[in-house]
Formats: sequence, structure tokens, C-alpha cells
Amino acid sequence: MNIVTEANISGKPITDKPRARPVRMLRWFIIVGLLLALLVGGLVGFNAFRSHMIAQFFATNKPPPTTVTVAEARSELIPNLLTAVGELAAVHQVNVTSDVSGRVTDILFTSGSDVKAGSPLVQLFDAPEQADLANFKAQATVAQLSLDRAKQLAARQFGPQATVDQAQAAYDQANAGIAKTQAIISQKLVRAPFDGELGVRHIEVGQYLTAGTQIVTLTDLSKLYANFTVTEKDSGQLKVGQPIRVGVDAYPGRTFEGKITAIEPQIATETRNIRVQATLDNPGHILKPGMFATTTVVLPDKPPVLTVPETAVDYTLYGDSVFLITEKKENDGKTNLSAVRTFVRTGNRVGGRAEILSGLKPGDRVVAVGQLKLQSGAAVAISSDAPPPVPANPPRY
Repeated sequence: MNIVTEANISGKPITDKPRARPVRMLRWFIIVGLLLALLVGGLVGFNAFRSHMIAQFFATNKPPPTTVTVAEARSELIPNLLTAVGELAAVHQVNVTSDVSGRVTDILFTSGSDVKAGSPLVQLFDAPEQADLANFKAQATVAQLSLDRAKQLAARQFGPQATVDQAQAAYDQANAGIAKTQAIISQKLVRAPFDGELGVRHIEVGQYLTAGTQIVTLTDLSKLYANFTVTEKDSGQLKVGQPIRVGVDAYPGRTFEGKITAIEPQIATETRNIRVQATLDNPGHILKPGMFATTTVVLPDKPPVLTVPETAVDYTLYGDSVFLITEKKENDGKTNLSAVRTFVRTGNRVGGRAEILSGLKPGDRVVAVGQLKLQSGAAVAISSDAPPPVPANPPRY
């Protein structure tokens, strides 16, 4: 039996498998790779182009200049002042007390009143002393009569000299008793030791006072002491007679004139400070002892110094600085202004101006208003506004 194998439509045996097509697959891989490469290249190129354009924009787009107010550093003569803190004290102040003990029978003053030296203030019970005084006066009268009689008899040779001596001793003893009793009586009438203003009384009528008990305070407010301390370094600049200005918190903006009257001859070893005392008048008695005082010693004038407005100086822990105005010419011939931070060494500050010891020279322009908006090297434009004015009545202390 013969088996006949039929051919398929293509003319090949049915049992034959189709052949692989490696060329077509490779072509697809190449196409996909080229597409990915183009996509990645496009993204990289776009990012590079964007970065370049951003850098070019910021390079060519400069912010407008900051408008500031400038002031010129100038050489001028400023007061040479030495400021210190202290307190006020009364030239005459005392706690009025009684020398002896006794019961208060009369109060002869009003709290807060002004009194003159010798004015009676308090009367203590003195009836026994008054009786003793009358007794001694009677004894003195009798002794005086006996003395006169003894002298007359002795002059006529009718009496011995011993009788005269005894009568004289009795008379002197009676007078001594009178003086002692009058002293005790005067102690029981308390008087003001000097002119001044009384404080608040601390006693009542009928109260028994022991010797030394405080009755009232008495203060002379016509003149006051201003006691303050200065450092050892500044002590060489002080002399008796130098004028001072005193300011107190109770009267801001007002100063009181005085002069140095005493300088402690030694320096305190604990603080290395020296104590100074000045005396000043107290018109209207408005100043009170114990007030906190800011004292300013007026020293001899120094040579002219370089100053700028106090608002131009930036005080920091890293040092004091100012923004110095500098000029720079561009290629197109235009002049651009910039503010450069410049460190300086400052001195005293008086009347709204700061003393510049180093870092600037006369004629330099500095930023007086607008520093908070600046960085070193920033472009600036000068405002037409004037620098901040100095106060009409600057503090003198």
C-alpha cells in the first residue's frame, strides 16, 4: 500500500516549519533606540538651553538702585564730656533727736514746714528743773547779799577775809546750780540746728522719749551734693572746680549746673574707681537727696574730630561700620554709585553725631538713612531728602 503525501498550498510539505526573521527584529530595536536617544537628547538640550537663558536673564537684568539719604563726614569741634552715674545727697541733713529723756508736753512744728536755725520744735516736761532753777536763783540772791555785807565789813576791818571767801564760794555755787539747771531746761526744749525743711514727725504728745529717739528729719535743700565715681583711667582728667551738669529722671531734658568740690585722694582697690563729689544749687528745692543722677563733667576742649550722623553707624558685636558711597565709571561713560560696608572705630556720641576715630576721611559720603535695605556693594541712588536733623535741644548728659 502506497502512502501519498499531499502538499499544502505553497507547494511545501505540511511538516516543514517557518524560518526565523532576525533582520526585522534588529530593525525594530534600532528604531526604538534612535527614538529614545532623540527624546533624551531633546530633554538634555532643553534643560541646558533653559539654564543658559536663566543665567543670561539674571546677568543682564540688574535690580534698580536703592534710594538712600547720604551725609558727609566732616571735621568739627565737639564738647569733651565725661559721663558717670551717681546720686544726690544733702549738704546738711540730720535726724532731730533729744539729748535727754522725758515726756512730750508740746509739739511746736508742722510736718513738712520750713524752719530757721534755733526754732523750737518739741518741749519735754521740765517742771522739776524749773523748780530747781527758782531754788538756785533764791540761793544766789541770798549769797549775793551775804557777799556784799562781808565785803563791806572787811573793808572797815570789822570782819575777817575768810568770811568774804566763804560768801564768794556760796555765791559761785548758786550761780553754777543756775547754769546747770538752765542747761538741762534747754535740753528739754529741742530746737532746729540749722535752716531747712522738716520731714514727717515720728512722735506724739504725751509720749515718753528716751535720749536719741528720732523726732523728725531736717534737710537743707538749698544746696546738694552729687556723688559719683569714675574709673581709674579717667581720674587724671578731673580737677576741683571743673563744671558739671546733672540730670535726673524726675525732670527729663533739664540739667542742673554745679562744680566739683572734692575728689577722693585714694582709689578703691575693689573696683579701681575713684569717688568724686560736686556741689550744685537747688533752685525751687525741686531736687531731693537720694535721687539717681547722671553727671557729666565738662572737660577742656579737644582738637577737631571727624564726625558723621549717629544714624549712619551700624553698631554690632563684630564691630562698628558704615556704608561708604563709592563711584565707578562704566564703559559707556556713566557713573554708578554703590554702597560698600566699611568698618570704623568710633568714639563719643554727642548731640546726634558720632565721633569717627579711624576708617573715614573728611569729605567721605556715608549712608545716613536706608542701611537696612543694603548689602555691601549694592547700587544706590542718592535721595533729595536732607539727612536727619540734629535735635534742637540734644541731651547734654
